[in-house]
Amino acid sequence: MAKYAAAVDQGTTSTRFMIFNHSGEVVAVHQMEHEQIYPQAGWVEHDPIEIWDRTKDVIKEGMKKAGVKAEDLAAIGITNQRETAVVWDKKTGKPYYNAIVWQDTRTDKICNKLAEDGGQDRFRKKVGLPLATYFSGPKVRWMLDNVSGLRAAAERGDAIFGNIDTWVIWNLTGGVDGGAHVTDVSNASRTMLMNLKTLDWDDEILKIMDIPKAMLPQIRPSSDPNLYGNTKADGPVGGVVPVCGDLGDQQAAMVGQACFSPGEAKNTYGTGCFMLLNTGTEAVQSKNGLLTTLCYKFGSDPAVYALEGSIAITGALVQWLRDNLEMIKESKDIEALAKTVDDAGGIYFVPAFSGLFAPYWKSDARGVIVGLTRYVNKGHIARAALEATAYQTREVLDAMNADSGVALIALKVDGGMVYNELLMQFQSDVLGVPVIRPKVAETTALGAAYAAGLAVGFWKNTDEMRANWGIDKTWEPKMGMEDRKKLFAGWKKAVTRTFDWIE
Repeated sequence: MAKYAAAVDQGTTSTRFMIFNHSGEVVAVHQMEHEQIYPQAGWVEHDPIEIWDRTKDVIKEGMKKAGVKAEDLAAIGITNQRETAVVWDKKTGKPYYNAIVWQDTRTDKICNKLAEDGGQDRFRKKVGLPLATYFSGPKVRWMLDNVSGLRAAAERGDAIFGNIDTWVIWNLTGGVDGGAHVTDVSNASRTMLMNLKTLDWDDEILKIMDIPKAMLPQIRPSSDPNLYGNTKADGPVGGVVPVCGDLGDQQAAMVGQACFSPGEAKNTYGTGCFMLLNTGTEAVQSKNGLLTTLCYKFGSDPAVYALEGSIAITGALVQWLRDNLEMIKESKDIEALAKTVDDAGGIYFVPAFSGLFAPYWKSDARGVIVGLTRYVNKGHIARAALEATAYQTREVLDAMNADSGVALIALKVDGGMVYNELLMQFQSDVLGVPVIRPKVAETTALGAAYAAGLAVGFWKNTDEMRANWGIDKTWEPKMGMEDRKKLFAGWKKAVTRTFDWIE
């Protein structure tokens, strides 16, 4: 009798394997980082082979740590960095090119060209997204145009595409030996190629983008009782286990946070920051720079949609201070450094390293630190870096309130940065609402495990998952209204200084 459900959580900087019991508690976790490749300014790549190797390693080590065998697992779910595009040869399993990461901005010319007819919102009605370098469709087009022999291979049906979820599932279910070439609705909705209404690839957009349909994976439910496939006996799991859950990382966090009712929202603090609001079975078009996206689809139930505010650089800014400026040894040291000062010393740090995402969508913006004086030291810079995450979240929340007409009364948070007490308190202060951290803050992996477990009956329904959710800590706002207003006005002014930097 299976006792656990598991998840591969393939993120922007690392891959981990997590095993959960029926109560949603972590039984074991193993995690490994992978290389960030920067071939030139604005380009960000990952090696798909390295990612698959890390995936195999974390599965083996996670199972060893827990003393768990394949037969103890009810099912495996996948969650992933979204919009990161891989194209590979289905006969050899070899990628034609490195994975182009969601932060990469090389497709700006393709996006600008597409926007000449109909503007940045040319496809928004159909796909819920603006034309931006963030999404994977333009990345596939770039590869087809720039990788020698790829277009011919795609037209022959040899070259196949997927976001990272598709790459991991294909390899996990056999690879060249009958691997499943699938994705789920949440990941497909991040390509700019899927129609929100039909939940299928849009022929008109494929034609305009000049992407052969034969390359694309089959779109399946996020929790699929028909299974995507099974792991192989000689694979990293060491036995046959159903693979039947798939969610983009932010949608997985919604499921892990049990945000199953319209109006429930969460914010995930990772490499970037992503706030999602469940809008139920209706796709709400944003008038304020948010994305309309698929939240999840469980089996044959109707699809559930969400509004999303995506922020490119949050945790990545802390890594930048660590790796590029060497101001701190480890990411967690940022809090102690920021606590050496009482405030940011009048400075604002707007980390538009990959342009600005929600609610601006300006790929020509670049990062700035404003308000510098001789008084400012590295403590102030560290504090301003943390505050940037809170301010960006406030901007997204304001847009969400305007779009939905629903004022948020509390914010559920998760991800690596939620253990930073200084940031969480400042977040509550800037928003003016309580910020709530759940007992299991790694809700992304939990959501993927839930999706897989639900498909095979390990969890019977969403009520069972909701019963697992519990509060670990709540931060209440302590800042006065006037201070909040003044600080946020300064932030808005700082953001305008990043505009139109790239000619």
